[in-house]
Amino acid sequence: MMKKSWLWICLLLGVIPCYAQQVDTQQVDSLQVDAVQVQDTSLVDSVVVLHGSAKIRVVRDQIETMQVVMQGYRDSMRYAIKSYKDSLREVRRHAYDDVPHTLRVGWGDQMFETMIWHNTGYQTWLPESYQDTYQENYRYTQHCFVEYMYSVNYWYSFGMLVDYSGVIWDDVLRNGRGKELERLKDRSFHNIAIVPTVRFAYLLQDYVSLYSALGVGVNVNTGTELDYKGRQTVAAPVVNITLVGVRVGKGKWYGDVELGGMLSLNGRDELYMLGSRLFTASIGVMF
Repeated sequence: MMKKSWLWICLLLGVIPCYAQQVDTQQVDSLQVDAVQVQDTSLVDSVVVLHGSAKIRVVRDQIETMQVVMQGYRDSMRYAIKSYKDSLREVRRHAYDDVPHTLRVGWGDQMFETMIWHNTGYQTWLPESYQDTYQENYRYTQHCFVEYMYSVNYWYSFGMLVDYSGVIWDDVLRNGRGKELERLKDRSFHNIAIVPTVRFAYLLQDYVSLYSALGVGVNVNTGTELDYKGRQTVAAPVVNITLVGVRVGKGKWYGDVELGGMLSLNGRDELYMLGSRLFTASIGVMF
């Protein structure tokens, strides 16, 4: 019995080291496999990183190429626009060399006169013996004008404006009941303005140009009526301002529209035009 026990002890002592050696060998093999796998994974990651870097370089090169192309396009466009502006400026500079004279005729409104002189109605409830004269049947000629200008260059010109406007009405005598007793037709006053003018063009295109103008001259007011001093004809200063004018046309013929105003007065009590001729339209020819 003792011999068998010692035999089992010897067997166990021999098997355990062998098993331990086998276990150590398996662990080493598994560690080697894990190391190889780790090495393979790192290699794959390195390949992926290298491939991504190559793609980034390709995209960066494409972007740089596009930037170079766009810069060249911008440079060519700047050059083309500059060449066009230079040629257009040269054309404008000599646009009036052959046709420095301009002559135009036009029409302007009489807003001021319409607001001041108009039908006011008459009384019908007063005694029949009462009599009064009323201004009725107003007519307005509007502003009619002719203008000559000489162009010194493409942006500056000077000349003369002659403008006419008038108001016509009837003087009607009525009694207190409104009955007409007498009618004096075609009573009127007229304004004739002679205005030296300078004009400045500040935007010129092929078909459209913008300008402003200023004129100072004399206005002659006359008509069938006498003023409070007993005068039938009076001369007074006149100022004509064109805030903005638009000229449309190419060649010899053109059309103008303007926004401005005409003012004529001689002291505080002699007002002939105030804000008249606010809007004008005209056609003209260059020669």
